[in-house]
Amino acid sequence: MEGFYWEMVKQVFGTMELPDKPINLPPFVEPSHCHSYYLTHKGRAAVDRVVSVLGYAYPDIVYSPTIYPICALLLHYISEEECYNCMVCLVASKEKTFITQTKLLYEVTWKTVMQISKKHVVGALRRRENWRKSMFCFLFWLQKGPAVFLQRHCNTTRAERIYMDWIWWIFHGLPFQHLIRIIDCFFHEGIKVFYRTAMAILILFYKTSSSSSSEFQAEIQKNGVDSALTKFCREMPVTPQKFLKVAFGIRGLTSAYISRVFIRTEMVLKSKTVISGSRQLMRSRSSENLPNSQSQNNIQMVSHTLTIRELLTLWSWLPVRITMYTPILLYTTEEHGCSLTTFYVRVEQHEPTLLLIKTCNNEVFGAYCSSRWGERNQKDQRGNRQAYFGTGETFLFSLYPERAKYPWVGIDADRVEHGAELFMAADTKMITIGGGEGQAIWMDENIRFGKTDRCSTFNNPPLCPNGDFEIRVLEVYGFATEQ
Repeated sequence: MEGFYWEMVKQVFGTMELPDKPINLPPFVEPSHCHSYYLTHKGRAAVDRVVSVLGYAYPDIVYSPTIYPICALLLHYISEEECYNCMVCLVASKEKTFITQTKLLYEVTWKTVMQISKKHVVGALRRRENWRKSMFCFLFWLQKGPAVFLQRHCNTTRAERIYMDWIWWIFHGLPFQHLIRIIDCFFHEGIKVFYRTAMAILILFYKTSSSSSSEFQAEIQKNGVDSALTKFCREMPVTPQKFLKVAFGIRGLTSAYISRVFIRTEMVLKSKTVISGSRQLMRSRSSENLPNSQSQNNIQMVSHTLTIRELLTLWSWLPVRITMYTPILLYTTEEHGCSLTTFYVRVEQHEPTLLLIKTCNNEVFGAYCSSRWGERNQKDQRGNRQAYFGTGETFLFSLYPERAKYPWVGIDADRVEHGAELFMAADTKMITIGGGEGQAIWMDENIRFGKTDRCSTFNNPPLCPNGDFEIRVLEVYGFATEQ
């Protein structure tokens, strides 16, 4: 709305005059990267004001260091009010991702850059005449870290530290005329332009510095790869047109591919964050983390699946923070009927949930599901429903005839394949837990028949001997913070 920004300015600052004193910037700003790009003192004050009003209007932005430099660039070309309106569009965009707004998502971006560079930068170098030498050396630089290339050329500099600053290769390193062309593309196509730009920087940097006589090779040996990369960006030896030609000439670097890598990386980071948080809580050896007698009685009154012994075993496998809550029966086929629709109505908004299955052959098994089943309806940037959701806190278990817990394989692994990151999936026809080479638990829409197999997510055996099973009872428990 016309004039809305100035109303916000009055609300935040009490006046429309530019303040003489420095403005306290929102906490999402990175103070060391408030680049002004040749703006005057008045221009910098305008940037501070736009960013401050944006922080006031969007208090849920936790960490977003690119907001400040993008504002500064916009103010070279448009008014302060138009700049604010444009930033609101970027922050609130649903169709495309322009700006990450949490520390977790910022970490996902640099790890995404690291992942796609291992495939696409090496692929681009491979097409050179001396691709064997280039690929071999670059793989060492990219993958071996301080153990080989970085240790030899960069002393203690770590490869991951270089990737953490990937966005500043662009915003802090590149010449102004290059940066403006890139930002034009960014406004049109979203954050994937920055990923292409980062790949182009790496490709051109390696081509330029691979010669022993290169000044950048000397800089690598003297001050390290990170210093040489910064110097290279500032002295970019190609024109903006040629730079963009390299960036957009990288094959296979599509939005869909980047989105898959991003989502996979985000899932792994979220899972490990949840798990590390759970490990910080110590499980008491006393009875305080066991279900109280009233809870045990409540479960026994309604459950056709659990004995007291099985309940106590299962309780010992739960994350410690969950054992502090009261278990409540959300859904049982004995009382609520056999229908996925009813299942979702009663269960989908609860997080976490505990699924227990008793088959017609008396096998008892199930899963602890870390996320809401309502997440099955969440859509990605392109409007498509995401097939799998959940975190690595999800686990499988078997209580009869075998008694065993099957946690996520990624708990103790630095890296897992995509097939080992498939936790939960659901639609109107089925429910699935675990994936990759098989499904640990699959149930049909009538909650009558199911199947179980080994899956990559949990590396579990089939949870019942025959693989296929008929459900006698399905029970789903939630956890309430109050009695």
